[in-house]
Order: sequence, then structure tokens, then C-alpha cells
Amino acid sequence: MWIAEENPNAAEALLAAALAAPSRLQKRPKLGRVRPTLAPVRYRFWSLRGFPYLLVYDAEAVPPIIVRFVHQARDLPSVLDC
Repeated sequence: MWIAEENPNAAEALLAAALAAPSRLQKRPKLGRVRPTLAPVRYRFWSLRGFPYLLVYDAEAVPPIIVRFVHQARDLPSVLDC
């Protein structure tokens, strides 16, 4: 919410990037990175270009299921319960 208050244009761009990612990942679910130290191989990580956010998704689900939307500065192991 604070992004919209500080910079409405950036908030709109983030929203657009977040909404575009699922259709891209649905077409090519293996695009994301595997990070076995953080999650089982079925889960992949996709960075939103131009933003410090990750989508964590289940690449084996049909269609892929986004399970987390998380800022990259967060402690990922604790956020992901690793």
C-alpha cells in the first residue's frame, strides 16, 4: 500500500508486472529458477523485472499456482518456512 502513496506510477507498474507474470508462467512454467535450499524442486522463483519482488510458484500444478509474493529483502527461509 505504501508504494501507491509514495509513487502511484510505480504502484501501477508493479501491479501490471504482477498481473502479467502468471500468463507468461502458464505458457512456460519452467521459466523460474529452482532454489533447492529454499523449497522443493517443484517450486520455482520468478523475479518481477524492475522490482525487488519474487513470485514463488508450483511449476508442477496445472496451471501453475503462485504460492507467495514476497519482497527479496525478506528472510526467505523464514518466510517460506524452510
